[in-house]
Amino acid sequence: MVKGMSLRAFFAKQSPELRGDCFVTKNKSVPRNDIIRKDIFIFLISTFLIVSCNPSTVQSPLQVVSVHSTFAAEPWLTDLYACADSLATIVRVDDAASADIALQIGEPEFLSGFAYQIGEEEILVVTNRQSPIQNLDRDGAQALFMGLGDPSVQVWVYASDADVQKAFDQFAMEGRSVASSALVAANPQQMSDALNGESNSVGILPRHWKVGDAREVYSVATVPVLALTTSEPQGAVKNLLACLQN
Repeated sequence: MVKGMSLRAFFAKQSPELRGDCFVTKNKSVPRNDIIRKDIFIFLISTFLIVSCNPSTVQSPLQVVSVHSTFAAEPWLTDLYACADSLATIVRVDDAASADIALQIGEPEFLSGFAYQIGEEEILVVTNRQSPIQNLDRDGAQALFMGLGDPSVQVWVYASDADVQKAFDQFAMEGRSVASSALVAANPQQMSDALNGESNSVGILPRHWKVGDAREVYSVATVPVLALTTSEPQGAVKNLLACLQN
């Protein structure tokens, strides 16, 4: 290895003087092609030595973590993906029971594994901006969703097994059933679209899903956002949960 001198300078110092088709050294003439081949050989050897001295860095593949989220808890996926950037590879799955981490809002009816709070969500009763419905209390919200209010108002709810509907039933309906005439939204996005687009509509939204001109008329409850695991977290799952909680 030559220090303090470029390869070009090195070759210039070592190479004989060119005269015609031959290189002339102090003692003898050398054919030009032989000198060129020698210089190329020295260059290749030098390049090999330089490259071989640079250690290669091999990164271990990130652990794959399967995640399920209810529709209502999807806003927390943004934080989860941010945490996973250098910790894990996230794969979405449809079955909560098979997921390493399952996100939902509100407490589960039965808890067979572990639960970690990663946030809070407020459940709201929301109407269209043009709706005649004004601020409600719990009794007024109950009557409205039981079908005892203004018959021109269209009530929207979710499927009975949706986490946001369970929270609403627990804190607002207190065991009472919603009206059979209520329309069922597949997810908070469809609910939001209906409340913003239909002047006589009233429904249920998590605050993170409230957008547009829809107007809140009753705050039902603030519930925890939970990350559920079937077993005690280890490795990347444990690190992800710690990141979400911080």
